[in-house]
Amino acid sequence: MLVIIGGGAAGIFASAICAEKGKGVDIVVLEKTRQLLSKVRISGGGRCNVTHAQFEPKKLAGNYPRGNKELLGPFHAFQPQDTIAWFDKHGVTLKTEEDGRMFPVSDQSSTIIDCLLSSAKNSGVEIRLEQCVRGIEKTEHGFRVDIENREPVECRYLLLATGSSPIGYELAASFGHTITPPVPSLFTFNVPSSQLNDLAGIVVDDAEISIKNLKQRGPLLITHWGFSGPAALKLSAWAARELHACNYRTEIFINWIPDYNPEKAFDLLNQIKEQNPKKTLEGENPFHLPMNLWKRFLQLSGIALGQPIGHLPKKELSLLASSLTRSSFFQDGKTIYKQEFVTSGGVALSEINFRSFESRLIPNLFFAGELLDIDGVTGGFNFQNAWTSAYLAASCIAKRHPQTN
Repeated sequence: MLVIIGGGAAGIFASAICAEKGKGVDIVVLEKTRQLLSKVRISGGGRCNVTHAQFEPKKLAGNYPRGNKELLGPFHAFQPQDTIAWFDKHGVTLKTEEDGRMFPVSDQSSTIIDCLLSSAKNSGVEIRLEQCVRGIEKTEHGFRVDIENREPVECRYLLLATGSSPIGYELAASFGHTITPPVPSLFTFNVPSSQLNDLAGIVVDDAEISIKNLKQRGPLLITHWGFSGPAALKLSAWAARELHACNYRTEIFINWIPDYNPEKAFDLLNQIKEQNPKKTLEGENPFHLPMNLWKRFLQLSGIALGQPIGHLPKKELSLLASSLTRSSFFQDGKTIYKQEFVTSGGVALSEINFRSFESRLIPNLFFAGELLDIDGVTGGFNFQNAWTSAYLAASCIAKRHPQTN
Protein backbone atom coordinates (compact mmCIF):
# COMPACT_ATOMS: atom_id res chain seq x y z
CA MET A 1 0.00 0.00 0.00
CA LEU A 2 0.97 3.62 -0.63
CA VAL A 3 -0.17 6.26 1.85
CA ILE A 4 0.00 9.87 0.71
CA ILE A 5 -0.26 12.50 3.42
CA GLY A 6 -1.64 15.70 1.94
CA GLY A 7 -4.54 16.32 -0.44
CA GLY A 8 -3.06 19.24 -2.33
CA ALA A 9 -1.80 19.45 -5.90
CA ALA A 10 1.25 17.22 -5.34
CA GLY A 11 -0.57 14.61 -3.29
CA ILE A 12 -3.60 14.17 -5.55
CA PHE A 13 -1.51 14.22 -8.73
CA ALA A 14 0.85 11.61 -7.27
CA SER A 15 -2.08 9.38 -6.37
CA ALA A 16 -3.46 9.60 -9.92
CA ILE A 17 -0.07 8.89 -11.53
CA CYS A 18 0.71 5.94 -9.26
CA ALA A 19 -2.76 4.48 -9.85
CA GLU A 20 -2.35 4.81 -13.62
CA LYS A 21 1.13 3.32 -13.69
CA GLY A 22 0.96 0.76 -10.90
CA LYS A 23 -0.91 -2.51 -11.07
CA GLY A 24 -2.37 -3.61 -7.75
CA VAL A 25 -1.10 -0.65 -5.73
CA ASP A 26 -3.59 0.25 -3.03
CA ILE A 27 -3.45 4.02 -2.59
CA VAL A 28 -4.86 6.05 0.29
CA VAL A 29 -4.69 9.85 0.53
CA LEU A 30 -5.00 11.34 4.01
CA GLU A 31 -6.09 15.01 4.12
CA LYS A 32 -6.31 16.90 7.40
CA THR A 33 -9.05 19.32 6.34
CA ARG A 34 -12.47 18.98 4.72
CA GLN A 35 -11.31 20.45 1.42
CA LEU A 36 -8.96 19.05 -1.18
CA LEU A 37 -6.75 21.10 -3.51
CA SER A 38 -7.35 24.38 -1.68
CA LYS A 39 -4.40 26.19 -3.28
CA VAL A 40 -5.46 25.03 -6.73
CA ARG A 41 -8.88 26.54 -6.08
CA ILE A 42 -7.56 30.06 -5.36
CA SER A 43 -4.53 30.09 -7.68
CA GLY A 44 -4.47 32.70 -10.42
CA GLY A 45 -7.46 34.54 -9.03
CA GLY A 46 -9.58 31.40 -9.22
CA ARG A 47 -8.40 30.47 -12.72
CA CYS A 48 -5.49 28.20 -11.66
CA ASN A 49 -2.09 29.04 -13.13
CA VAL A 50 -1.29 25.40 -13.95
CA THR A 51 2.24 25.84 -15.32
CA HIS A 52 4.42 28.08 -17.50
CA ALA A 53 5.22 27.83 -21.20
CA GLN A 54 8.95 27.44 -20.68
CA PHE A 55 10.08 24.19 -22.26
CA GLU A 56 13.87 24.36 -21.91
CA PRO A 57 14.81 22.60 -18.65
CA LYS A 58 17.76 24.86 -17.87
CA LYS A 59 15.77 28.07 -18.36
CA LEU A 60 12.83 26.55 -16.50
CA ALA A 61 15.02 25.67 -13.51
CA GLY A 62 16.30 29.24 -13.46
CA ASN A 63 12.93 30.36 -12.08
CA TYR A 64 13.53 28.65 -8.72
CA PRO A 65 15.49 30.64 -6.11
CA ARG A 66 15.80 27.43 -4.11
CA GLY A 67 16.08 24.13 -6.02
CA ASN A 68 17.26 25.37 -9.42
CA LYS A 69 20.23 22.99 -9.62
CA GLU A 70 18.37 20.03 -8.19
CA LEU A 71 15.37 20.39 -10.53
CA LEU A 72 17.39 20.40 -13.75
CA GLY A 73 17.45 16.58 -13.98
CA PRO A 74 13.79 16.12 -13.00
CA PHE A 75 12.71 18.68 -15.61
CA HIS A 76 14.35 16.56 -18.30
CA ALA A 77 12.03 13.75 -17.16
CA PHE A 78 8.79 15.69 -16.61
CA GLN A 79 8.36 19.35 -17.56
CA PRO A 80 5.55 21.71 -18.70
CA GLN A 81 5.14 19.96 -22.06
CA ASP A 82 4.43 16.75 -20.15
CA THR A 83 2.02 18.57 -17.85
CA ILE A 84 0.16 19.95 -20.86
CA ALA A 85 0.02 16.49 -22.45
CA TRP A 86 -1.27 14.84 -19.26
CA PHE A 87 -4.11 17.29 -18.81
CA ASP A 88 -4.94 17.15 -22.51
CA LYS A 89 -5.13 13.35 -22.32
CA HIS A 90 -7.55 13.74 -19.43
CA GLY A 91 -9.81 16.17 -21.27
CA VAL A 92 -8.43 19.55 -20.17
CA THR A 93 -6.90 21.93 -22.71
CA LEU A 94 -4.53 24.61 -21.46
CA LYS A 95 -3.93 28.02 -23.02
CA THR A 96 -0.89 30.30 -22.90
CA GLU A 97 -1.13 33.99 -22.04
CA GLU A 98 1.27 36.68 -23.25
CA ASP A 99 3.51 36.42 -20.19
CA GLY A 100 3.84 32.63 -20.52
CA ARG A 101 1.43 31.65 -17.77
CA MET A 102 -0.83 28.74 -18.64
CA PHE A 103 -4.46 28.32 -17.58
CA PRO A 104 -7.32 25.98 -18.50
CA VAL A 105 -9.27 27.40 -21.43
CA SER A 106 -12.30 27.49 -19.13
CA ASP A 107 -10.52 30.01 -16.88
CA GLN A 108 -11.93 28.05 -13.95
CA SER A 109 -9.80 26.33 -11.31
CA SER A 110 -12.67 23.89 -10.83
CA THR A 111 -11.76 22.41 -14.22
CA ILE A 112 -8.36 21.38 -12.88
CA ILE A 113 -9.79 20.21 -9.57
CA ASP A 114 -12.43 18.05 -11.23
CA CYS A 115 -9.85 16.56 -13.59
CA LEU A 116 -7.41 15.63 -10.82
CA LEU A 117 -10.06 14.20 -8.51
CA SER A 118 -11.86 12.22 -11.18
CA SER A 119 -8.56 10.79 -12.45
CA ALA A 120 -7.62 9.68 -8.95
CA LYS A 121 -11.00 8.32 -7.90
CA ASN A 122 -11.69 6.58 -11.23
CA SER A 123 -8.37 4.78 -10.83
CA GLY A 124 -9.36 3.45 -7.42
CA VAL A 125 -7.63 5.94 -5.12
CA GLU A 126 -9.22 6.15 -1.67
CA ILE A 127 -9.36 9.70 -0.27
CA ARG A 128 -10.01 10.21 3.42
CA LEU A 129 -10.79 13.69 4.75
CA GLU A 130 -10.34 15.08 8.28
CA GLN A 131 -7.45 12.75 8.99
CA CYS A 132 -5.16 14.33 11.59
CA VAL A 133 -1.86 12.44 11.48
CA ARG A 134 -0.23 12.37 14.92
CA GLY A 135 2.95 10.50 14.06
CA ILE A 136 4.63 7.85 11.91
CA GLU A 137 6.62 4.81 13.01
CA LYS A 138 9.04 2.84 10.88
CA THR A 139 8.13 -0.83 10.89
CA GLU A 140 9.78 -3.96 9.58
CA HIS A 141 7.76 -3.87 6.37
CA GLY A 142 7.17 -0.14 5.96
CA PHE A 143 5.38 2.47 8.04
CA ARG A 144 2.63 2.80 10.62
CA VAL A 145 0.67 6.05 10.39
CA ASP A 146 -1.07 7.05 13.62
CA ILE A 147 -4.21 9.14 13.12
CA GLU A 148 -6.15 11.01 15.78
CA ASN A 149 -9.38 9.19 16.72
CA ARG A 150 -8.84 6.71 13.88
CA GLU A 151 -7.31 3.29 13.43
CA PRO A 152 -3.63 3.46 12.38
CA VAL A 153 -2.77 2.71 8.76
CA GLU A 154 0.04 0.35 7.73
CA CYS A 155 1.79 0.88 4.41
CA ARG A 156 4.87 -0.15 2.47
CA TYR A 157 5.39 3.22 0.77
CA LEU A 158 4.86 6.66 2.23
CA LEU A 159 4.70 9.98 0.36
CA LEU A 160 4.69 13.26 2.28
CA ALA A 161 3.02 16.04 0.31
CA THR A 162 1.91 18.34 3.12
CA GLY A 163 2.88 21.66 1.56
CA SER A 164 3.91 24.29 4.12
CA SER A 165 1.93 22.71 6.95
CA PRO A 166 4.02 22.39 10.14
CA ILE A 167 3.03 18.73 10.54
CA GLY A 168 4.97 17.86 7.40
CA TYR A 169 8.17 19.35 8.79
CA GLU A 170 7.59 17.53 12.09
CA LEU A 171 7.07 14.18 10.37
CA ALA A 172 10.14 14.61 8.15
CA ALA A 173 12.25 15.65 11.13
CA SER A 174 11.09 12.58 13.08
CA PHE A 175 12.88 10.48 10.45
CA GLY A 176 16.09 12.46 10.89
CA HIS A 177 15.63 14.88 8.01
CA THR A 178 17.06 18.38 8.31
CA ILE A 179 14.49 21.17 8.01
CA THR A 180 15.55 24.54 6.64
CA PRO A 181 13.43 26.99 8.66
CA PRO A 182 10.49 28.15 6.49
CA VAL A 183 10.09 31.85 5.70
CA PRO A 184 7.54 33.61 3.47
CA SER A 185 8.18 34.06 -0.24
CA LEU A 186 6.18 35.77 -3.01
CA PHE A 187 4.71 38.72 -1.14
CA THR A 188 4.14 42.40 -1.80
CA PHE A 189 6.23 45.23 -0.34
CA ASN A 190 4.84 47.31 2.50
CA VAL A 191 6.09 50.90 2.09
CA PRO A 192 3.78 53.16 4.14
CA SER A 193 6.03 56.22 3.71
CA SER A 194 5.98 56.09 -0.10
CA GLN A 195 5.00 59.35 -1.78
CA LEU A 196 3.37 57.30 -4.54
CA ASN A 197 0.77 55.35 -2.55
CA ASP A 198 -2.04 57.67 -3.64
CA LEU A 199 -1.30 56.60 -7.23
CA ALA A 200 -2.43 53.04 -6.48
CA GLY A 201 -3.37 51.08 -9.56
CA ILE A 202 -0.70 52.51 -11.85
CA VAL A 203 1.38 49.86 -13.60
CA VAL A 204 4.81 50.50 -15.11
CA ASP A 205 5.31 47.79 -17.70
CA ASP A 206 9.10 47.66 -17.39
CA ALA A 207 10.83 48.66 -14.14
CA GLU A 208 13.73 47.31 -12.10
CA ILE A 209 13.40 46.89 -8.34
CA SER A 210 16.36 45.98 -6.14
CA ILE A 211 17.33 45.17 -2.56
CA LYS A 212 20.98 44.97 -1.57
CA ASN A 213 22.64 43.17 -4.52
CA LEU A 214 19.47 41.44 -5.73
CA LYS A 215 17.29 42.87 -8.50
CA GLN A 216 14.36 41.92 -10.72
CA ARG A 217 12.96 43.58 -13.81
CA GLY A 218 9.41 43.51 -15.18
CA PRO A 219 5.94 45.00 -14.61
CA LEU A 220 5.60 46.88 -11.31
CA LEU A 221 2.30 47.84 -9.68
CA ILE A 222 1.90 50.78 -7.30
CA THR A 223 -0.49 49.86 -4.48
CA HIS A 224 -2.13 51.65 -1.55
CA TRP A 225 0.49 50.11 0.71
CA GLY A 226 3.60 49.99 -1.47
CA PHE A 227 4.53 47.85 -4.47
CA SER A 228 3.35 44.63 -6.10
CA GLY A 229 3.33 43.10 -9.57
CA PRO A 230 5.63 40.47 -11.13
CA ALA A 231 8.89 42.37 -10.54
CA ALA A 232 8.17 42.89 -6.83
CA LEU A 233 6.92 39.33 -6.29
CA LYS A 234 9.96 37.82 -8.02
CA LEU A 235 12.31 39.95 -5.94
CA SER A 236 10.55 38.87 -2.75
CA ALA A 237 11.25 35.25 -3.74
CA TRP A 238 14.94 35.73 -4.54
CA ALA A 239 15.45 37.90 -1.45
CA ALA A 240 13.20 35.88 0.87
CA ARG A 241 15.91 34.94 3.35
CA GLU A 242 17.66 38.32 3.27
CA LEU A 243 14.36 40.08 3.95
CA HIS A 244 13.53 37.70 6.79
CA ALA A 245 16.97 38.28 8.32
CA CYS A 246 16.41 42.06 8.47
CA ASN A 247 12.84 41.65 9.76
CA TYR A 248 11.50 43.11 6.51
CA ARG A 249 12.97 46.55 7.24
CA THR A 250 15.30 47.65 4.45
CA GLU A 251 15.85 50.15 1.68
CA ILE A 252 14.36 49.42 -1.74
CA PHE A 253 15.54 51.02 -4.98
CA ILE A 254 13.52 51.33 -8.18
CA ASN A 255 14.68 52.26 -11.65
CA TRP A 256 11.50 53.27 -13.45
CA ILE A 257 13.32 53.47 -16.81
CA PRO A 258 15.76 50.51 -16.62
CA ASP A 259 17.26 51.11 -20.06
CA TYR A 260 18.73 54.32 -18.63
CA ASN A 261 21.26 55.21 -15.94
CA PRO A 262 21.32 58.73 -14.36
CA GLU A 263 23.82 60.07 -16.87
CA LYS A 264 21.98 58.76 -19.91
CA ALA A 265 18.64 60.03 -18.61
CA PHE A 266 20.10 63.47 -17.90
CA ASP A 267 21.62 63.66 -21.37
CA LEU A 268 18.22 63.01 -22.95
CA LEU A 269 16.49 65.60 -20.75
CA ASN A 270 19.18 68.18 -21.50
CA GLN A 271 18.91 67.43 -25.23
CA ILE A 272 15.16 68.10 -25.09
CA LYS A 273 15.88 71.38 -23.27
CA GLU A 274 18.26 72.53 -25.97
CA GLN A 275 16.11 71.47 -28.92
CA ASN A 276 12.66 72.40 -27.58
CA PRO A 277 13.15 75.11 -24.91
CA LYS A 278 9.56 76.39 -25.17
CA LYS A 279 7.94 73.00 -24.62
CA THR A 280 7.12 71.49 -21.22
CA LEU A 281 8.46 68.25 -19.79
CA GLU A 282 4.90 67.44 -18.80
CA GLY A 283 3.89 67.41 -22.43
CA GLU A 284 7.02 65.68 -23.70
CA ASN A 285 7.05 62.70 -21.30
CA PRO A 286 10.15 61.32 -23.09
CA PHE A 287 10.27 58.05 -21.12
CA HIS A 288 6.59 57.21 -21.80
CA LEU A 289 5.68 56.69 -18.16
CA PRO A 290 2.02 56.73 -17.08
CA MET A 291 1.12 60.44 -17.11
CA ASN A 292 0.11 60.77 -13.45
CA LEU A 293 3.32 59.08 -12.34
CA TRP A 294 5.37 61.29 -14.70
CA LYS A 295 3.74 64.42 -13.26
CA ARG A 296 4.49 63.22 -9.73
CA PHE A 297 8.20 62.81 -10.52
CA LEU A 298 8.28 66.32 -11.98
CA GLN A 299 6.72 67.72 -8.82
CA LEU A 300 9.04 65.73 -6.53
CA SER A 301 11.99 67.14 -8.46
CA GLY A 302 10.78 70.70 -7.93
CA ILE A 303 9.59 71.19 -11.50
CA ALA A 304 6.34 73.14 -11.81
CA LEU A 305 3.81 71.74 -14.25
CA GLY A 306 3.55 73.88 -17.35
CA GLN A 307 6.98 75.42 -16.90
CA PRO A 308 8.96 75.72 -20.19
CA ILE A 309 11.85 73.29 -20.16
CA GLY A 310 14.24 76.01 -21.33
CA HIS A 311 13.78 77.74 -17.96
CA LEU A 312 14.79 74.67 -15.95
CA PRO A 313 18.26 74.65 -14.38
CA LYS A 314 20.44 71.62 -14.91
CA LYS A 315 20.25 70.88 -11.18
CA GLU A 316 16.55 70.09 -11.42
CA LEU A 317 17.03 67.98 -14.55
CA SER A 318 19.79 66.06 -12.79
CA LEU A 319 17.52 65.47 -9.76
CA LEU A 320 14.75 64.22 -12.06
CA ALA A 321 17.14 61.85 -13.84
CA SER A 322 18.30 60.47 -10.48
CA SER A 323 14.74 60.06 -9.18
CA LEU A 324 13.69 58.16 -12.28
CA THR A 325 16.65 55.79 -12.24
CA ARG A 326 17.21 55.32 -8.49
CA SER A 327 14.14 56.07 -6.40
CA SER A 328 14.65 55.10 -2.78
CA PHE A 329 11.90 53.68 -0.55
CA PHE A 330 11.91 52.09 2.89
CA GLN A 331 10.16 48.81 3.48
CA ASP A 332 8.76 48.98 7.00
CA GLY A 333 7.78 45.48 8.05
CA LYS A 334 6.01 42.70 6.19
CA THR A 335 3.16 43.30 3.84
CA ILE A 336 0.03 44.16 5.80
CA TYR A 337 -2.22 42.31 3.35
CA LYS A 338 -0.73 38.87 4.03
CA GLN A 339 -0.39 38.10 0.35
CA GLU A 340 2.38 35.55 0.68
CA PHE A 341 1.61 32.56 -1.52
CA VAL A 342 4.65 30.32 -1.10
CA THR A 343 7.06 29.28 1.62
CA SER A 344 10.84 29.19 1.27
CA GLY A 345 12.29 26.39 3.40
CA GLY A 346 11.60 22.76 4.12
CA VAL A 347 13.35 19.39 3.84
CA ALA A 348 17.04 19.84 3.01
CA LEU A 349 17.64 19.02 -0.65
CA SER A 350 20.92 17.20 0.00
CA GLU A 351 18.88 14.46 1.69
CA ILE A 352 16.72 13.74 -1.39
CA ASN A 353 17.38 11.53 -4.42
CA PHE A 354 16.11 13.72 -7.26
CA ARG A 355 15.68 10.86 -9.70
CA SER A 356 12.80 9.59 -7.58
CA PHE A 357 12.27 12.21 -4.83
CA GLU A 358 12.95 9.43 -2.35
CA SER A 359 14.60 10.05 1.00
CA ARG A 360 18.32 9.27 1.11
CA LEU A 361 17.85 8.41 4.78
CA ILE A 362 14.75 6.18 4.82
CA PRO A 363 13.95 3.71 2.01
CA ASN A 364 10.43 3.96 0.54
CA LEU A 365 9.86 7.41 2.07
CA PHE A 366 9.12 9.99 -0.65
CA PHE A 367 8.48 13.72 -0.81
CA ALA A 368 6.67 16.00 -3.27
CA GLY A 369 5.81 19.67 -3.59
CA GLU A 370 6.36 22.57 -1.26
CA LEU A 371 7.42 20.46 1.73
CA LEU A 372 10.87 20.38 0.13
CA ASP A 373 13.16 23.41 0.30
CA ILE A 374 12.13 24.38 -3.23
CA ASP A 375 10.22 27.46 -4.28
CA GLY A 376 9.67 29.21 -7.59
CA VAL A 377 8.80 32.71 -8.66
CA THR A 378 5.26 33.65 -9.64
CA GLY A 379 3.89 32.35 -12.94
CA GLY A 380 2.97 28.69 -12.50
CA PHE A 381 6.43 27.47 -11.50
CA ASN A 382 5.45 26.26 -8.03
CA PHE A 383 2.70 24.09 -9.44
CA GLN A 384 5.16 22.69 -11.98
CA ASN A 385 7.43 21.64 -9.11
CA ALA A 386 4.42 19.89 -7.58
CA TRP A 387 3.59 18.06 -10.82
CA THR A 388 7.20 17.06 -11.51
CA SER A 389 8.08 15.86 -8.01
CA ALA A 390 4.77 14.00 -7.67
CA TYR A 391 5.16 12.35 -11.07
CA LEU A 392 8.69 11.07 -10.42
CA ALA A 393 7.90 9.87 -6.90
CA ALA A 394 4.71 8.11 -8.00
CA SER A 395 6.41 6.56 -11.03
CA CYS A 396 9.18 5.14 -8.85
CA ILE A 397 6.68 3.65 -6.40
CA ALA A 398 4.60 2.14 -9.19
CA LYS A 399 7.67 0.62 -10.79
CA ARG A 400 8.96 -0.74 -7.50
CA HIS A 401 5.67 -2.38 -6.50
CA PRO A 402 5.96 -6.17 -7.04
CA GLN A 403 2.67 -6.64 -8.94
CA THR A 404 3.57 -3.91 -11.42
CA ASN A 405 6.58 -5.79 -12.76
